Amino acid sequence: MAILLNLETATTNCSVSLAKNGELLALKEFDSANFSHAEQLHLFIEAVLQEAKVSLQELQAIAVSKGPGSYTGLRIGVSAAKGLCFSLDLPLIAVPTLESMANQNTDNKLAYIIPVLDARRMEVYSAVYDADLNEVRETKAEIIDHNSFSEYSEKGSTLIIGSGAEKCQEFLSHPNFTFNTTVVPSAKEMAKLSYKKFKAGKFENVAYFEPYYLKDFILQKKG
Repeated sequence: MAILLNLETATTNCSVSLAKNGELLALKEFDSANFSHAEQLHLFIEAVLQEAKVSLQELQAIAVSKGPGSYTGLRIGVSAAKGLCFSLDLPLIAVPTLESMANQNTDNKLAYIIPVLDARRMEVYSAVYDADLNEVRETKAEIIDHNSFSEYSEKGSTLIIGSGAEKCQEFLSHPNFTFNTTVVPSAKEMAKLSYKKFKAGKFENVAYFEPYYLKDFILQKKG
């Protein structure tokens, strides 16, 4: 039996879930443009533990959304996850933020799912997944233009989801594109992904783990 705590703070959604063998036991989240993570995260952790009647000592691992996303949000989530891992002597699991977003899709008729997070100006963080939720293109930071993701839309129906989808709508007119701007990363989808990593023993070095910021891209664009 594996009881895992999942923390998602990469965007405006402060989200915490507790899961047993990949099945959701409790979920607490709040999506606020004001980024309530610093005030809410530990309260949400306490809330899901109480709802599921689970103690901290019963946890087998802590999972955190690793990014890309908000610098401050990611720092808060990773700091909390590391603190719990150190104090409870538990392994740390990192779940790619865009992968958990893609796992919100339930339409198996799609050819591709492209989660996109708003970065700055016309930039987004994106990755590409097929209908079986296999990653077919790694995470990148890129500037959206009329040719973005055309190699996928030419092959079949392509759903673009997330906070960056609105930018994409302004440029992408191929009939195979559909858009959902309301999707935000959630700890709900992290449950199965973190359990899969737990079973495979894919743990992070707690002392040296850092969130996936895509800093290089941002630094190149300054100045």
